[in-house]
Amino acid sequence: MMKSILLGTAVLLLFSLLSLPAGAAGGLIPMEDFFRNPDRSGFQISPDGTRISWRESWERRMNIFVQEIGEETATRITSATERDILAYFWAGNDRILYLQDSGGDENYHLYGVDAGGSEARDLTPFKGVRVSIVDRLEDIEDEVLIGMNRRDPRLFDVYRLNIATGELTLIEENPGDIEEWMTDHDGKLRVAIRTDGVNRSLLYRDREDYPFRTLLTTDFRESVSPLFFTFDNKKLYVSSNLGRNTSAIFVFDPEKAAHEELVFEHPEVDVYALFRSKKRKVITGTGYTTDRFRYHFFDEERATLQKELESRLPGYEVTVTSMNKEEDKVLLHAGSDRTQGAYYFFDMKTKDFRKLADLSPWLPEERLAPMKPVQYTARDGLTIHGYLTLPAGSDGKNLPVVINPHGGPWARDSWGYDSEVQFLANRGLAVLQMNFRSSTGYGRAFWEAGFKQWGRAMQDDITDGVQWLIEQGIADPERIGIYGGSYGGYAVLAGLAFTPDLYACGVDYVGVSNIFTLLETIPPYWELGRQMLYEQIGHPEKDRDLLKAASPVFHADNIRAPLFVAQGANDPRVKKAESDQIVEALRKRGVDVEYMVKDNEGHGFLNEENRFDFYRAMERFLAKHLGSLAE
Repeated sequence: MMKSILLGTAVLLLFSLLSLPAGAAGGLIPMEDFFRNPDRSGFQISPDGTRISWRESWERRMNIFVQEIGEETATRITSATERDILAYFWAGNDRILYLQDSGGDENYHLYGVDAGGSEARDLTPFKGVRVSIVDRLEDIEDEVLIGMNRRDPRLFDVYRLNIATGELTLIEENPGDIEEWMTDHDGKLRVAIRTDGVNRSLLYRDREDYPFRTLLTTDFRESVSPLFFTFDNKKLYVSSNLGRNTSAIFVFDPEKAAHEELVFEHPEVDVYALFRSKKRKVITGTGYTTDRFRYHFFDEERATLQKELESRLPGYEVTVTSMNKEEDKVLLHAGSDRTQGAYYFFDMKTKDFRKLADLSPWLPEERLAPMKPVQYTARDGLTIHGYLTLPAGSDGKNLPVVINPHGGPWARDSWGYDSEVQFLANRGLAVLQMNFRSSTGYGRAFWEAGFKQWGRAMQDDITDGVQWLIEQGIADPERIGIYGGSYGGYAVLAGLAFTPDLYACGVDYVGVSNIFTLLETIPPYWELGRQMLYEQIGHPEKDRDLLKAASPVFHADNIRAPLFVAQGANDPRVKKAESDQIVEALRKRGVDVEYMVKDNEGHGFLNEENRFDFYRAMERFLAKHLGSLAE
């Protein structure tokens, strides 16, 4: 799914180049080059290390291709024409499984296809059903564990699926309150997370045929999140913020129902990741994000591999993406803030190292803009971290700016390549992304500081970022726009409604306009988290005044700046009615509002032609209202 932005083609050819940053004046990169499907992406290696797979565009949709290592020709094994294939994996050496929805409805079905290219088969052909992967069962041929809400759309039961025959066997029926399942290294279902909406309980059993028992219960603000079992299947590695601000990695002992050993912590940010060697049965390292993603290795062999890969690709962030079962053949990705990067193959025994594909070879890295980590102080003294991208060649002064708050809101922006940001920068626009309070990764206190603060302190953090840009002399106060998707789209509407003098225009992409209707129409599989949403956002009855004050649709009379709204008709998270409401309210007042609806999309535009339409329209809109350069 797109992170969220818009721009497009041709409207202000007569705009004076003297007023533009040097990078923009140096020549525009076609909009389509930023948002076309990658050349090849999502490389994986088969368990036996003999084949490589990837996703590649065919008929404008991302399909799966397979090639024998050492061969020149590849075989396309899928024929998707309606929706891109976004997620897939090897199921043994001869079969690939992938997930695909219909028209953006997020009801993902699981499909199986032979690696030689036989016709794909829908293994879960049930209308209105959503599938998730519980365990790929890498050591069990022809089987996979899936979660499926076939019996009750609110709940996911666990099934054993025979991928050769399609036979489904119920393993565990959800009693009505389980939101997560986890297996041990033998594929046995032994951990579950129970919730009542606010409190979460960690459930455990010694054997799959035993009943679950409760190890501990916490308020959702504290969590003990299981990652995987220790290699003897007796204890758990967890990411936990129990009794602390930041999450850290621990060994958790089910017999004592307590943390046994601290594995790794960082004093300022959360640590969620833990890496392992399945073959050698050791944990190899962890990772965390400060201004950028950082590794910390426990294992000398893995540290040596990383050092060797980075020495071959200096200046790039290098990530191992796939290994064969013997862990001697490696696929890796190398990228940066100015390139989507490339995939490489490395044979650890022979030292064979070669590039497999550039994701976007048509984009010249040297013409793109660096992303700079920044921080500023909010009005209440809280430090807000973010990223500033200036047009290439710019002196960074008195620029048109796009403020780009992220979605979620319980997510965060990170350093790295961003197609939307680079597109905007190429059009002469500076872009500020900020991790406002309630963004994840900065500890519990920072996250909780945003509870029931939609349109209030969370929005103030965004506003304070704008003021910081103005004070630094970076932003032209008369040429500041705001763009975002999902919660970011809400922040667009809130910015225009609550600080109407601050922005020259806004672009709302699948954004929330009415918090009451948002909470009324959440997908059924979010129902277990309803009470938690009430704690985080507000209760529609108990907090009625707060939610009405924070819902932009009730303050549409304040909106004066031009607005562009884009929406997928099949969005299951932010219903089309959210966009309809704000568009109707503004048009009744004669406010300049453009509205784009795509009937075959959901929470974001996936299909390439729809992305082009969206960014093309966005480009015209921003050029008109901010004086950015369009083709």
